[in-house]
Amino acid sequence: MNLAIWDIESSSANTSWGSIIEVGGILVDPNFKELDRFNFRCRLPEGEVPQAMALIVNKTSVDLLTKGNLSHYEMLSQLEATFKKWSPALFMGWSNIGFDDEMIRNEFFRGIRYPYITNATPNKRHDGLNIARGAHAVDESVVKTEINAKGNAVMKLESLARMNGFESSGAHSALFDAELTVKVLGLIKKNQPQTWDTFLRTANKSDTETIFKTEKMFTLAEYHFGKNYRFVVAPLHPKHCIHPIYQWGQAFDLKIDPIPLFDMSISELKSAIKKLKFLRTIRSNKAPIILDASYGLQVEPYSKLDPDLIKERAKLVNSNEKFSQNVLTALRETAEEKAQFDSQVDLLAEETIYKKFTPQKDTALFPKWHAASWKDKLMLLDKFEDERMVSFGKKIIYQESPDTLPADMFKTIKRGIAERILSDEKEKWWTCKEFYFECDNLRDRYTNEKDEKKLKFLDEINEFVEGIQKKYEQA
Repeated sequence: MNLAIWDIESSSANTSWGSIIEVGGILVDPNFKELDRFNFRCRLPEGEVPQAMALIVNKTSVDLLTKGNLSHYEMLSQLEATFKKWSPALFMGWSNIGFDDEMIRNEFFRGIRYPYITNATPNKRHDGLNIARGAHAVDESVVKTEINAKGNAVMKLESLARMNGFESSGAHSALFDAELTVKVLGLIKKNQPQTWDTFLRTANKSDTETIFKTEKMFTLAEYHFGKNYRFVVAPLHPKHCIHPIYQWGQAFDLKIDPIPLFDMSISELKSAIKKLKFLRTIRSNKAPIILDASYGLQVEPYSKLDPDLIKERAKLVNSNEKFSQNVLTALRETAEEKAQFDSQVDLLAEETIYKKFTPQKDTALFPKWHAASWKDKLMLLDKFEDERMVSFGKKIIYQESPDTLPADMFKTIKRGIAERILSDEKEKWWTCKEFYFECDNLRDRYTNEKDEKKLKFLDEINEFVEGIQKKYEQA
């Protein structure tokens, strides 16, 4: 399967409320031979206040935010078309599962597009950072790394690229970061070919579930607080090895003797799970790193245990259906208790991507809606069952073709944006007030550092946001 390596730059670090302003990608074959590439940049969506620090990091000027050839809607359309053209592929970036994938899912959700394009069958997805960490856990010499003040290897893309001889001065532009990802991953595959295919086995949820339902014992490589860890684990009984609420795999850490746990009550198990930490969670939809058991048996505390004892523990855990059922019951009760204390504040439409799936009837209408004229788009909104899609559609039309909207609808949408960005409260999205506060803090920092270039940028972006504020104060 070809690898689709991609990266985004955004207006904000908030995946629910920020916007992609640049995206770049490179399609390579399994041997890392380049097949295709793209780079799209767009204007900031109408009515959005950006985060100044995000723009400093990705070197986005006011001119780039306002004078690009593509609108935000047009860029998403080209991105969707490109990803469809590249499919089937294994989509991957650097730390993409935690940020880039979430950003594109939310963007496509709000943009009336299918959100799960990068991992819906036949596509798969992985994360270059997970692979780099897994490879480093197996052999620390696989790539050269910087060591930070705490004595831990630095796994940032720019650092790894620079340390391994790749030009990295253009880092934090989308296509350049995609290029660096291709180079670093290509080097890992070259230097550690024996693990590459093993890493890719977990590139989708069902393949990962097959692994922990069929294999009796393996190494789970994880990364916590800057350090790599290898855990030798045994999945719970195949019929009862998935968390009943979160749908993630559950495996037993074999450094712990399971026998004393087998006869515990549900209440006792709930306490033991917290105290002994004998369970390891396998996030099957987030490309976990699962290796042969031999890799974990090389490190303490497993290397100090009798290998036959570890195998016997694995057999006991795998075969004890009642124990596994009890563990899942304990996990369910704990999750339900936690849910009772979760915030009951109503979520806004933009935050509900995982709370409610869009009806299939609406999803089937997406291509027709995008292909229609702006006038017809407005009329087609009546066909959607999901009120969130109707709301998103009206805002897209407001941003792209405001003259299409009836005057009262236009005013309602504009007032809604004004209420959000002019709010004096601490909101989930970036407000004008929050932007100015951020700007003032950054000015103090760059004045002390005597960074005239960044101070000039802050003046420009401040003036830009003042213009947004002035426009919406009249709403």
